[in-house]
Amino acid sequence: GGGFRPGVDSLDEPPNSRIFLVISKYTPESVLRERFSPFGEIQDIWVVRDKHTKESKGIAFVKFARSSQACRAMEEMHGQCLSPNDTKPIKVFIAQSRSSGSHRDVEDEELTRIFVMIPKSYTEEDLREKFKVYGDIEYCSIIKNKVTGESKGLGYVRYLKPSQAAQAIENCDRSFRAILAEPKNKASESSEQDYYSNMRQETLGHEPRVNMFPFEQQSEFSGFDKNDNRGQEAISKRLSVVSRVPFTEEQLFSIFDIVPGLEYCEVQRDPYSNYGHGVVQYFNVASAIYAKYKLHGFQYPPGNRIGVSFIDDGSNATDLLRKMATQMVAAQLASMVWNNPNQQQFLQFGGNSGSQLPQIQTDVVLPSCKKKAPPETPVKERLFIVFNPHPLPLDVLEDIFCRFGNLIEVYLVSGKNVGYAKYADRISANDAITTLHGKILNGVRLKVMLADSPREESNKRQRTY
Repeated sequence: GGGFRPGVDSLDEPPNSRIFLVISKYTPESVLRERFSPFGEIQDIWVVRDKHTKESKGIAFVKFARSSQACRAMEEMHGQCLSPNDTKPIKVFIAQSRSSGSHRDVEDEELTRIFVMIPKSYTEEDLREKFKVYGDIEYCSIIKNKVTGESKGLGYVRYLKPSQAAQAIENCDRSFRAILAEPKNKASESSEQDYYSNMRQETLGHEPRVNMFPFEQQSEFSGFDKNDNRGQEAISKRLSVVSRVPFTEEQLFSIFDIVPGLEYCEVQRDPYSNYGHGVVQYFNVASAIYAKYKLHGFQYPPGNRIGVSFIDDGSNATDLLRKMATQMVAAQLASMVWNNPNQQQFLQFGGNSGSQLPQIQTDVVLPSCKKKAPPETPVKERLFIVFNPHPLPLDVLEDIFCRFGNLIEVYLVSGKNVGYAKYADRISANDAITTLHGKILNGVRLKVMLADSPREESNKRQRTY
């Protein structure tokens, strides 16, 4: 519309000033401008379109002049309908910084925490008093030397909303050197020197590299050496896929559907590069781990290696990765034994006559493994299983529910934290309920109960939310 249109290098200036929208394919740019203009100065709007058909892909970007404007737009418009005729609410996220190595949208929580340089004489009351003018403070603290108890001249402030933190960064006195902070669970006691070093670079006119984690290798809450970053990689059920060659959703699906448990995938194209980028999500962490290490570096098309990485959820992967890998290997080996007793020799390591499978992590006393019933066996009882917070891997489920004997099949419901187990014997099913209902296995709480008959379930009214 004749306004300022940012160049590629200024798309993330200031940081977190660009929002990513999931909208209807029929939403015109004029409606986006009308609905988002009230939040501040819009510098650019870009609707992602198919290169061949020129039709909208249902994805758009809106670039604001200030971070606080983008954050407020996200807070107020996420989950809203753009027009009375729309039945599907839109999704609004702060867009990923192009210079960051990560390819996922920014979580709201990451945008609410700031780090500030303060006089060493400041108390927490002084810090709160100075920064409460920008919004509701959930928590604030003074970073102190653990030995002497003296202030290090650093303050940490956490707001309730991202827009409030952005307002503080934009409007507080420049002497505070306010910037976004890393998650507190990455605490370290030796990295404030890097923070000061970063601030010195700013005073000399050298802007630090802007990324999605402005305190990476700098903050009080991130003390990892560069060589240690891979060992601290966070994991989740979602994977980021990047390629020098663009790909379609069908191609992405065909590659990652090799690993069981694929929930959904989507291709996200950046208007300013020809790289391929997609997001893949599995129903469980184990499948995501397997896909990451199986498909990272996979050549597609031949000669082009794709990069696969976890979409960071802020957790430390070391222990969880070891645990999940152990469980996955155990389940794969157990599956081989159940389905083909002749394969038991595969479990003989180091000349042992028979190596035990790694145990499932639980305080429940489980029976030993038993063979599954043939698939064509009549179903006598069906169990309904609810998982909290997420489903267990299918192989682990088979390991658990097979132990009560006469298991025909266990399966998960796509997109839900629920599943079913079919038994050829009611006593076996009741034993499974008695043993497993309300128990925690591998960090997941199970609810196990008798399922309604398929006819009764079909008559139930579907949920509308």
